[in-house]
Amino acid sequence: MHGVTQRMLTLTLRQLERDGLVLRHDFDEVPPKVEYELSDSGMELLVRMVPLWTWIVENADQFRDARQRFDSEHRQANL
Repeated sequence: MHGVTQRMLTLTLRQLERDGLVLRHDFDEVPPKVEYELSDSGMELLVRMVPLWTWIVENADQFRDARQRFDSEHRQANL
């Protein structure tokens, strides 16, 4: 993923594993191989997040319009 460092990805995956949202599978291979999958809790969270994410995507234009109005009004107030 563009803009994500290996270190940040590793830290995030470790935290998700610690929270019980992902499962880590470490293969005893050279070079090292690791795979992750969603746990049951992770899948449940994903299922609950999809409707929220869909709503956000469907309303993105409204968010942009509101931000532009807000910025425009506040720029004028600060002049």
